[in-house]
Amino acid sequence: MLDIKFIRENIELVKQAAEQKNIEVSITELLDVDAERRKLQKRIDDLKSEQHNANQEIATAPDDLKRDKIKLMRKIALEVKDLERIFGKVEQEFREIMLNIPNIPDPKVPVGKDENDNVEIKTVGEIPKFDFVPKDHITLGNELGIIDVERGVKVTGTRGYYLKGAGAQLEIALMTYALDFLRERGFTQFVTPLMTYQDYFFGTGYFPWMKDETFRALDKEKEQHLIGSSEITLCAYHADETLSVEELPKKYTAWTPCFRTEVGSYGKDTKGLYRLRQFNKVEQVILCQNDDMIAMELFEEIMKNSEEFMETLDLPFRVMELCTGEMGAPQKYKRDIETWMPSRNGYGETHSCSWMGDFQARRLQLRYKDNDGKTQFCQTLNNTLAASPRLLIPLLEIHQQADGSVKLPQVLHPYMKGLAELRA
Repeated sequence: MLDIKFIRENIELVKQAAEQKNIEVSITELLDVDAERRKLQKRIDDLKSEQHNANQEIATAPDDLKRDKIKLMRKIALEVKDLERIFGKVEQEFREIMLNIPNIPDPKVPVGKDENDNVEIKTVGEIPKFDFVPKDHITLGNELGIIDVERGVKVTGTRGYYLKGAGAQLEIALMTYALDFLRERGFTQFVTPLMTYQDYFFGTGYFPWMKDETFRALDKEKEQHLIGSSEITLCAYHADETLSVEELPKKYTAWTPCFRTEVGSYGKDTKGLYRLRQFNKVEQVILCQNDDMIAMELFEEIMKNSEEFMETLDLPFRVMELCTGEMGAPQKYKRDIETWMPSRNGYGETHSCSWMGDFQARRLQLRYKDNDGKTQFCQTLNNTLAASPRLLIPLLEIHQQADGSVKLPQVLHPYMKGLAELRA
């Protein structure tokens, strides 16, 4: 969330950010509601001050004046009650509009409308050249007996799947290796809740923009939803807390199942294991000081983690800098890693690295005391390290052999109990 004072002082910049991110929100309406809200608050404060003064006067006033003062107090109390009722409605309207205001893109973000305007930063690894007709991951999975989409659809509907045998073993190996990879780099591992209150979806900026993409899990006491990333629960871990600067940065990771409705993607990437309603992910989350230089150093660190992880899997990829129209409402700056997938004859997104600035922290009331004792909002960052089964697509397709087997990267052998290849 942006500071309303910042919005008042940077109206055109905020309007531009909304336009560049393709978000429909009226800054003019927000400022009108804000002005009404402040006017009501001042009137309420003035009346309460008058109440306070009248209270003090009543204690020493003669009886005839006391009656007049008491009548005045009752009149003021009624007016305050009416104004507070009106203020509550205006405050709610103000909050709803504020929650729709996107983050301001960093000046280095390329301006563009969609993925066609993203900028390629670099490519890593060589695109494989096969001397045989390569198979897609579903064909390989069926022949190896490790993927069953047909029964997955039978059991759970569109985009359902099973991993079985060595396929299930491979996903567990990949996720376990990812956790070990991050622990060695100083990340604290969590097992987090898989559903949480919608307050924390608003807090991390998933709501209101991505509410249709989540599954509602509980609607009795307080609305809850299934998480689409452990970013939500890891950021919420310190919500409404004030940390000390000595504790920062906090480097957290978790391996969680993730759930997304994919409501806006019907007809898109429906074949195979690319776009699913349920998947597993190991996420990197960092909370740090409110210092852009420190935050960008940490951004490069979690990018480097993911790039080096991919290199150990012998997977060719490219790094893309996302444009304003593609980066999402909460992000200040974002890069994706796209991995080569032979069945697509192109790259497919496997990682998203986001710098949020203090946007999430303001919404979550996630703060710290700096060296001068001043309370500051933290900054937050996140990046995928491994998401499966999407990452299984290039893993199977790139490492397939002419005889239909799949050679596994060396780093996964210990996690596969020494199994070096998959065979039917």
